[in-house]
Amino acid sequence: MRRIRILFPATLSCLGRALWIGLLPLLLLSDCRKKSDPQAPVTPPPAPPTLETTTLLTGYEVIWGMDFLPNGDLVFGEKRGRLYRFSNGSVTEITGFPTVRSTGQGGLLDIRVHPGYASNGWIYACYAATGTSNNGELRLVRFKLAGNAVQGLETLFSTGGGNTWNGHYGSRILFDKSGLLWLSVGEGGTGSYGGPTASNRNASDAASRWGKIHRMTDAGGIPADNPVLPGQPASTTAFAYGVRNPQGLALHPVTGEVWENEHGPKGGDEVNIIAKGAHYGWPQYSIGVNYDNTQISQGHAASGITPPIHTWTPSIGACGAAFITSDAFKSWKGSLLVGGLAAQKLYRCVLEGTRVVSEEAVPGVSGRVRHVVQGPDGAVYVSIEGPGRILRIKAS
Repeated sequence: MRRIRILFPATLSCLGRALWIGLLPLLLLSDCRKKSDPQAPVTPPPAPPTLETTTLLTGYEVIWGMDFLPNGDLVFGEKRGRLYRFSNGSVTEITGFPTVRSTGQGGLLDIRVHPGYASNGWIYACYAATGTSNNGELRLVRFKLAGNAVQGLETLFSTGGGNTWNGHYGSRILFDKSGLLWLSVGEGGTGSYGGPTASNRNASDAASRWGKIHRMTDAGGIPADNPVLPGQPASTTAFAYGVRNPQGLALHPVTGEVWENEHGPKGGDEVNIIAKGAHYGWPQYSIGVNYDNTQISQGHAASGITPPIHTWTPSIGACGAAFITSDAFKSWKGSLLVGGLAAQKLYRCVLEGTRVVSEEAVPGVSGRVRHVVQGPDGAVYVSIEGPGRILRIKAS
């Protein structure tokens, strides 16, 4: 039982004290009633949404990237190098895009519309191209549209050649709240085995452009507050390093932080929050194992290594990421969506701060999920392979 000690002013008379003591039970009862009044209105928790899933378009090759123009038109690309516009129920090809290296995991990858498109007309794309010594490289370009043709194309960034096995290009494009452009780039190189004897160390090599999360101006310049990575004489576009094959970038709607997901080796797919100058471990650290089942490390517990906030083992083939911000999704608002290529599901990750506390597969979505975005109408759009198609998930 809780004790209550009452201190009376010295000037209070004996009669006054008696009156206060007599009223005390009534005052305490009134306070308890206020706290437990069954008639007080209770706000019910948000209900789950009712979903309506429809196929927007189908019959295409792998649709890796897609984004919306201000008028609601959807621009999307096929991995083999073709670009399209979906408007009022019909699809038109956009001509004039550069030749892509559609070999292995390369091809036309992500597409992003500049947040200021209405005034500047820029669209951005990243793709695999043939570089020096006939090796693969990743390029970031921007261009404008003249009707249904590409014009004014500019190359803003290139990894340079060096991807001899045509794998692990990444890659996603994102604009943050300050208008800076983020680009995720896979490790490229000669292969993808981790551990102390790994031969491909692009991701942990601060001098390499491969295996990095890059941050730049919308014209490809280096922001003044970018970090100087270890061993480098000056800052570059590289903002963080030690990433393996990052195929999802999403901007947290509240904090403005950049969240990334990436493929682990055999197990160990990751979700990371990208921090300035952080090293995320690859190829020296992973909770996954190599494809021949050899061990890479005992997790990420090492000095100078930033561990992921969430992992998947077995691998889901994490690809694409988006936060739900629409009120129409009710209790799902604030969740993180992550596509699964290998799992053939779209996952909804429930968050508490920076922790993933639970996850579930979104019903009505089945197949190799390549990308997920939330459209300007608040609906969620999902690209799935085999055949390449885009689903629209509307909530009510």
